[in-house]
Amino acid sequence: MKRLVHFSLLFTLIAMVLSACKIHNQPVSPDPEIVKKVDAYASFPLTTDLSGLTAREKSIIPLLVKVSEIIDGIFWLETYGDKEELFKSITDPAQKRYAEINYGPWDRLDEDKPFIPGAGIKPPGAQFYPSDMTKEEYEGLDVPGKSSLYTVIRRSKEGGLTVIPYRQYFSEQVNQIAGLLDSAAALADDPGLNNYLIKRAQAMRTDDYFDSDMAWMDMKSSRIDFVVGPIENYEDALYGYKAAHEAFVLIKDMEWSDKLARFAQLLPVLQKSLPVPDAYKTEVPGSSSDLSVYDAVFFAGDCNSGSKTIAINLPNDERVQIQKGSRKLQLKNAIKAKFEKILVPVSEEVIVPGQRKNVVFDAFFENIMFHEVSHALGAKNTINGKGSVRKALSEQYSAIEEAKADIAGLFVITRLAAMGELGTKDLMDNYVTFLAGIFRSVRFGATNAHGKANMLQFNYFNEQGAFTRDEATGFYSVNFEKMQATVNNLGNLIITLEGDGNYEGVKELMAQKGVVPDVLQQDLDRINQKGIPKDIVFEQGLSVLGL
Repeated sequence: MKRLVHFSLLFTLIAMVLSACKIHNQPVSPDPEIVKKVDAYASFPLTTDLSGLTAREKSIIPLLVKVSEIIDGIFWLETYGDKEELFKSITDPAQKRYAEINYGPWDRLDEDKPFIPGAGIKPPGAQFYPSDMTKEEYEGLDVPGKSSLYTVIRRSKEGGLTVIPYRQYFSEQVNQIAGLLDSAAALADDPGLNNYLIKRAQAMRTDDYFDSDMAWMDMKSSRIDFVVGPIENYEDALYGYKAAHEAFVLIKDMEWSDKLARFAQLLPVLQKSLPVPDAYKTEVPGSSSDLSVYDAVFFAGDCNSGSKTIAINLPNDERVQIQKGSRKLQLKNAIKAKFEKILVPVSEEVIVPGQRKNVVFDAFFENIMFHEVSHALGAKNTINGKGSVRKALSEQYSAIEEAKADIAGLFVITRLAAMGELGTKDLMDNYVTFLAGIFRSVRFGATNAHGKANMLQFNYFNEQGAFTRDEATGFYSVNFEKMQATVNNLGNLIITLEGDGNYEGVKELMAQKGVVPDVLQQDLDRINQKGIPKDIVFEQGLSVLGL
């Protein structure tokens, strides 16, 4: 009898194991909330017309894509750690896809909140520092290179902190990248591209990017461009010292670039026409900066995580900026993706029907382009001996500077149209598209610099009657004359605040107007309920390009 009981128990255990295995092998139903988050990114293929490239130029692209894929792996190590280990732990396909988009288990469109159970809080220093490092430890570390853009901080065998240069910490990847760049350089017939790729390979080997940045500034005629390396420091939210790796493979739009090249030459004239007293526009902006248009065919690393970049303004090295200025690259197909997938649907929810025809791609493109151009306008140094505007305004600088670039950009478009530089132009397109763009951008919130800048403009325009809102429908309409006058008035206010280095004035202005009013929040809620995408995700690679 006991033997029968034992067999009965054994059969029961076997059945339980088989049942568990069956359950384990069954597909996991995606979490509907995560599915919504994935759907908030609209898919868009990164393609372009390659017919203008030579056979040798086309053969360079696979090498640059391979470098980008290696860069992508480096960024995973910088922002999260072991990518494969994370993916093995995820059974929900929606969670896995969202982790791919965010390069980790934290939602970049929702204040880095974890969306995978057990992920915990994202370390503010990402993986650039030990997770258990204290502020006192770091400040007590007296070692060269600890605050370098191109080092990681790790614990030594003895338990203390040590500084490791990127070229050593990522030595295997760096050697692969440098070799591929050398191979690409050997195929580059354009002298500027050849020189840049050679110097960029050397920069990866040495962590010294100055010479390659200078070479990149001189690269004017190449149809292929490649932005690669540790560049921006936003991923380091602990100190802002460490640069994260990213890569863009770009194909130049020669027609658009030629059309826009002359605008850089007009910067000194535009500076003199700003609606401020002469004392605030004595500086002469450099006119040698490159203003070009590209189609992106591959994004990797930092620039591909979460919200996507649609314009590039580099290099960041102030030594290069002083000597050669900067290059402003507009990513036309990425801009078009956000226009088609996001801005147009948003405008249909908030713009009065009669003005929706004024929401057009060319205006959206111009607004973005002249925002970048207008960072060079106004005062970089205070007019009263307080030093640079950036230093005088401290943590208030970023938001007010973004607002200045927006408003000065609209002013510049208006001036260029009056000068006949933009051909047949309906400025209403730019104004209505700009208003719709505020709704697109502020969906990310008003906590960062761009969000605060958007709210300052929205609230100021609203108070001045530059637009009105129909309470019955929730639709907005632009008043052309008042919009034009308000652009001048707000431009005057912002540029004088910057030129005066008026820290308290900027702080008070942002406290009053850099916030989301209740009625706007209601409109944003209405937009969000429609399921309109918040950003884009790319279909990319050699197969997408037909290579």
